[in-house]
Amino acid sequence: MLLLAALVLCSGPALAAAPLTLGEVLDSSRRHAPQVLEAIARARSASGRALAAEGAFDTLFSVETKARTGGPYDGRFVDTTLSPLGEVKVGALFSLLRDRAIDERRFNRTNARLEVEVAEMERLMVAIGVQRRALAAYNAWVVSGMRLKIYQDLLDLARERQAGFVRQVDLGSRPRILLTESEQAILRRQILVTRAEQELSNAATTLSFFLRSEDGSPLRPGPERLPGALTAAAVDPAEARINRSRPDLRLIDVRISQASRRLELDRNSLLPRLDLRVEASQDLGGSLPSGLSPRNTELTVGLRLGVPLQQRTAAGRIASSQAEIEAARRRRQALEDQISIDLQRLSNDVQATADIQRLAEEERDRATTMAAAERRRFEIGASDFFLVNLREEAAADADVRRLEAAYRQIEARAELAAAAMDLPALGLDPGRRL
Repeated sequence: MLLLAALVLCSGPALAAAPLTLGEVLDSSRRHAPQVLEAIARARSASGRALAAEGAFDTLFSVETKARTGGPYDGRFVDTTLSPLGEVKVGALFSLLRDRAIDERRFNRTNARLEVEVAEMERLMVAIGVQRRALAAYNAWVVSGMRLKIYQDLLDLARERQAGFVRQVDLGSRPRILLTESEQAILRRQILVTRAEQELSNAATTLSFFLRSEDGSPLRPGPERLPGALTAAAVDPAEARINRSRPDLRLIDVRISQASRRLELDRNSLLPRLDLRVEASQDLGGSLPSGLSPRNTELTVGLRLGVPLQQRTAAGRIASSQAEIEAARRRRQALEDQISIDLQRLSNDVQATADIQRLAEEERDRATTMAAAERRRFEIGASDFFLVNLREEAAADADVRRLEAAYRQIEARAELAAAAMDLPALGLDPGRRL
């Protein structure tokens, strides 16, 4: 038991300081980001409105009772004119023209169902946007940490050399002015470190908006959780193409469906009202007045016609709905063209940034080699401290440019994943609701 407790105590800090992964951030933002939760609530609200629209078709049970409380008649008078067991009556009303295919209740029910689809599409688009920003915030934090390490290594190198210079000056083998020049280099590099620390702190604060605890509170990651490398979105530029089921296109399609149903309703209001009413009744019980038999079934058929004389309201609504449908179709075409252009541009960016990253890595390697060579020449007296500083800082700058090139390449991939709405690359499961 003591050994087990010791292992738990020893492993606790290690687990707490485990490198923060991109998957952890994306999962947290997917489940806890306020914008995502708001979109989920709106989707639930739309589902509630759809259920309320179904209520227009609820079965209604109605009972009516009536009693005379005064006057010369009482309830027994009815018994003398009706059969003792009453009457069974069945009727039906058929709309032959107006309200035959669609009416206000059916339109509201269909429209509410489509609003649920709209809310789902908007929820998915919000989630994609949030995941894209979470991915950018995570990699910006990682880049800030790696940049700080580059400048910290550069500063440590200067401080180690300064200690050697102090001993050499004390021995008289180096001029004292060299210490001043070395201190100047240290101060310059300390400024770079301080700026990098500030950038890392700001990046961690930004990341805390997406990294949250189980109760939704922001978590600000410490530098001990920095990973050792950047993480790119798993997206293939060659496979990036327009997905016909992408939510932004489907959203316009649903809006077109809503406008089309509204157009049907508007056209319905232009039709004359022609209703067919069929009613059958059967008396129950004993003999009726005038010797009628209760076994005779009474059948009633009737028609009701109503013709509107002016239809300016309906005609105006029809024109408005037709224009809305046409505008939505044009908007969809423009969006589809823009998506195609964006995907091509972003695919080019992915390729170009990959080439730049490769060149930046080669430059960093050359600059590092030159800095090491200059330090060896300085140690044997074939170079001066000024050139050593230039070579070292040039190597650090080249390393930072290599890091920034890698970050731009990762950002290009993330942009492509978001534009292509590649849900797995953004930490979203296509088959699971948020």
